Amino acid sequence: MTNKLFCFGLLVIASAVGCNKEDSPAQSSNKPDASIRMDTPPPATVELHEHPSEGPHHGSLIELGNEEFHAELVHDDKSVTIYILDGAAKSSVPIDASELVINLLHDGKPEQFKLVAAPEESDPSGKSSRFVSNDPELAGHIDDDAAAPKLSITINGKSYRGVITHDHDHDHAH
Repeated sequence: MTNKLFCFGLLVIASAVGCNKEDSPAQSSNKPDASIRMDTPPPATVELHEHPSEGPHHGSLIELGNEEFHAELVHDDKSVTIYILDGAAKSSVPIDASELVINLLHDGKPEQFKLVAAPEESDPSGKSSRFVSNDPELAGHIDDDAAAPKLSITINGKSYRGVITHDHDHDHAH
């Protein structure tokens, strides 16, 4: 009896596995299945996006975190303004900070400059997306190649540090 059950079990397994080519239309013809494309890469798992080259105020962008936020630097020979932007560098992000800091080297010595909150009209009370310094020394040295300026800021309790790069193709009225 056990031999009959064993043989029956093998028969069921063999028929389930089988090699009947008529059961699969993809295998019955010499044409490949159009729904299976081996010549295209698998779909991306990471959302791709463009990296903006300038902010909405036509300033240089500073990446904060892994593009969690951006800061936009706009300046002339008398003042420096930083705007806090979202990860796409398109919309203002008002933050709960009264100032932010730019550190740079001047004649090989470290200097620190504070930019104070200057809220835009659309910023909610107690928050600012714009920070300004009217220190001509900062404005005059922020583009120096040897200055290596860095922005330090805290957003929602997390510290960010962004490298400020200068676009040499951009003409400033210094």
